[in-house]
Amino acid sequence: MNGFQTRNMTPADREPVSRLIFHSTNQYYESIGRAAIFRGDDLSAAIIFDVYEKTDPGQGLVAVDDASGEIIGSCFVHPRETHISLGIMNAHPDHFGRGVARALLGRIVELGQEQGKPVRLVSSCFNLDSYSLYTRAGFVPFCTFQDMYVEVPESGLAAPPPAGHSVRSATLDDLPAMAAIEKEVSGISRVEDYRYFIENEDAIWHVSVVESSDGLAGYLVSCGADAFNMLGPGVATTEDQAAALIHAKLNRHRGRSPVLLAPVTCGKLVQQLYAWGARNCEMHVAQSNGPAQTPQGVVMPTFLPETG
Repeated sequence: MNGFQTRNMTPADREPVSRLIFHSTNQYYESIGRAAIFRGDDLSAAIIFDVYEKTDPGQGLVAVDDASGEIIGSCFVHPRETHISLGIMNAHPDHFGRGVARALLGRIVELGQEQGKPVRLVSSCFNLDSYSLYTRAGFVPFCTFQDMYVEVPESGLAAPPPAGHSVRSATLDDLPAMAAIEKEVSGISRVEDYRYFIENEDAIWHVSVVESSDGLAGYLVSCGADAFNMLGPGVATTEDQAAALIHAKLNRHRGRSPVLLAPVTCGKLVQQLYAWGARNCEMHVAQSNGPAQTPQGVVMPTFLPETG
C-alpha cells in the first residue's frame, strides 16, 4: 500500500545506507538550527554500517522504494543475550509521511516479541517526531541523559584524576566481571560486544576498567575514529568510579572533543564534568519496549553500537 518493501541489509547496501544516514541526520540537525553531526564527505557515516556489519552481519533493515529501487529508510538491529538494541534509524526526507520508520520499527518490535526480549533504544529528546514514533509503539522512557562534550587540551586535563580509584586497560580475562557488573547496574549483558571492543581489530576502540576492594566496579569504552569520537558504553557502581573512568578516557583523546552521555540524576558526576570544562550539546532518553531495570549505579550509553 505504501509503495515500498522492507528487507535485511546486505554488504552491497553500504554506500546508499551511509549516504542516507549522512544527509538525513545532518538535515534534521540543521533544521533545528544546530550544526551538522557528520562532517567530510557523505561516506563518513560508513563507520556505522561497518561496525554493525561486523558485529551483527545482515541484521540491519532497509526500506526500498518499489518504483525507483532506492533505499529510502534504514535501521540497525543489535540482538544480544538479554535484549535487542535498536540502532540509528533514518528515513529519507523526500519520503516522510509514507510510514517508512514505522514499518522498520514494527519489524524490530515483532523480532523482540518472537525472541521474548525487550527492545531498547536511546532517542533524542529534541526530536519529538522520533520520540512520538517510539512511545506510540509502546516504548517507555526509563532514564534520561545529558550529552556533554569536553575539549581536551593537547597536554591533557589540568585537573588530577579522582583520588583513590585504580583504572587500567581491560583484557579478555575481564569479560566475566564486565558482564556481571553491567547485569548488576543495568540488567543487561552483551559479552560479545565487550570482546569486540577489547580485541579492537579496527584499531579505534579502547576499554578501561576501574577496580575496588571487592573487584571490578565498572568499565568504559571509547571510540577514537575520525568520524566518531565518543565515550561509552560503560557502567560504574558509583559516580566517583564513573568520574575516574571518564577522566582516564578523556586523557586518551587529547586534542579532541569526545562526547559522552551522563545520567541527569547523577548530579555529582555532572558537576565534576562541568569542572573539567564539559558543555551540554543534546539530551537523550533511554526507552524500552518491555521490562527495563532502573539503573542501580551509573549507566553511560553510546550510539555505536547502540546500547539502550
